[in-house]
Amino acid sequence: MLRGKGITLKIKILLADDHQIVLKGISFFLNMQPDFELVGEAHNGQEAVEKAAELKPDIVLMDLKMPVMDGIEASALIAERHPEIKVLVLTSFSDRSHVVPALQAGAVGYMLKDVEPDQLAEAIRSAYKGNIQLHPDISNALLSQLAPQQTEPDGERSREALESLTPREKEVLQLLAKGMSNKEIAQTLVVAEKTVKTHVSSILAKLRLTDRTQAALFAVNMLNPKP
Repeated sequence: MLRGKGITLKIKILLADDHQIVLKGISFFLNMQPDFELVGEAHNGQEAVEKAAELKPDIVLMDLKMPVMDGIEASALIAERHPEIKVLVLTSFSDRSHVVPALQAGAVGYMLKDVEPDQLAEAIRSAYKGNIQLHPDISNALLSQLAPQQTEPDGERSREALESLTPREKEVLQLLAKGMSNKEIAQTLVVAEKTVKTHVSSILAKLRLTDRTQAALFAVNMLNPKP
């Protein structure tokens, strides 16, 4: 549990899913965790947006395929209106056509519903801290698809690309991996936002990537390797 000035704090979670059986199962699991507080449930994307504004959760656990408004549109609206609320996608769709738009919409992570319960709990805790969370299958698939075609082993190329970055660029890359915007990075590093934009452009060029999502994926893989 999180503690602050003698008060035990819990991670407040809003669960958005239109399948009642799934909703009940996940709700039961969340309520069993001592450091989680399930503050509400939503049955479609529009309701998720409205309840996020009303309940101010720390995390929205968001399904993608829902009536009225899908999870990607809902994630984008929540990220725009309430940047302090973190959206963690929990869905059955593992293809890139769903993953990349969800991350670009502002989700801080993408998990599949076949994830082990303990892994989901840890993903929620880590997302709460601002870290990008990807289901292992998603991470491996995206990194494979995004890697440039070449004769060198991917690991060797990636290490060389990482070493081409300056110390400041590595700092920026680490903050990108936490889902920070250019403004937030500028505030953290105490530099101008224009300077951050220049660093991001340089990072993308050196790593031969095309956008921030790819850079964040690269950072998750290379700067925080799994044991």
